[in-house]
Amino acid sequence: MSNEQAKSDLAEILDGFADQMRIITQLQRERAALTASATASGKRVTVTVNADGTVIEIRFGSGIEDLDYPEIAKAVTAAAQQAAAEVARRGRDIMAPVSQNRNRLPKLTDIVPGMPDLTKELAIPEPPVVSTAPPKSAERLSGFQGSTIDTEQPRRGGATDSGW
Repeated sequence: MSNEQAKSDLAEILDGFADQMRIITQLQRERAALTASATASGKRVTVTVNADGTVIEIRFGSGIEDLDYPEIAKAVTAAAQQAAAEVARRGRDIMAPVSQNRNRLPKLTDIVPGMPDLTKELAIPEPPVVSTAPPKSAERLSGFQGSTIDTEQPRRGGATDSGW
């Protein structure tokens, strides 16, 4: 490969990278604007989440008074999980072109002769599936026995403690 060809290839890669960054920025903005809503218990509970799956609104419809507190809690949880799953799916759909464009870019091994292919070593591992089980469920307890975090513990002390 000639020096001029290498410079041309590098310029093409840099232009492609700049285009990719512009696309990613636009897609991230689109994703950030996403919301999703889901209903449960015969449309008596509606939960809306933002792009990160954070609950941003809970609405109760007519007939909510027919449910007891545990039923309302279960409906809110179910609707929130459904809405979060939907917003996550839509977010993946929005960001899909990034993966497609990345696959079209030349690999470093195509440009630098003798460069080892580190594709597998540099790949980001797939994250584990996150549980939607309740905090004290058997699934959660068996999966997180080594965890030292317990949000159920009562707080000790406060702003008026001498340790502040």
